[in-house]
Amino acid sequence: MAKYLLLKHYRGNPASTNDVPMDQWEPDEVDAHLRYMDDFADRLRGSGEFVDSQALLPDGLWVRYDGEGRPPVTDGPFPETKDLIAGWMIIDVDDRARAVELAGELSAAPGAGGRPLGEWLEVRPLYGDAPTVTD
Repeated sequence: MAKYLLLKHYRGNPASTNDVPMDQWEPDEVDAHLRYMDDFADRLRGSGEFVDSQALLPDGLWVRYDGEGRPPVTDGPFPETKDLIAGWMIIDVDDRARAVELAGELSAAPGAGGRPLGEWLEVRPLYGDAPTVTD
């Protein structure tokens, strides 16, 4: 088993096929999207492939070490489009092929008009041999 991080981006990546920003969706479209995400996670819980997931708020800041007791804080540097990670999911799967398969399913979450988003997801293996999830 290997753990992978699936990163969902609001923007800053190649445009999705249904590229209407979520703040322009109808309330029932947002509900359908969230329901899809919950159902997807529940299915992975059932198969033992789900580790954790979180949606992220658009607020954020950058912090770095700049000498003792002086961490500077800024709202950037961001790419010109202000790339924003919408959320993440960690999965525990047999191999990379399964991680890619699940990312493809997650990319099909409904968006505006109920059409699949067709969004690009970043798939990253986690470093090291962390223990797998067991019940």
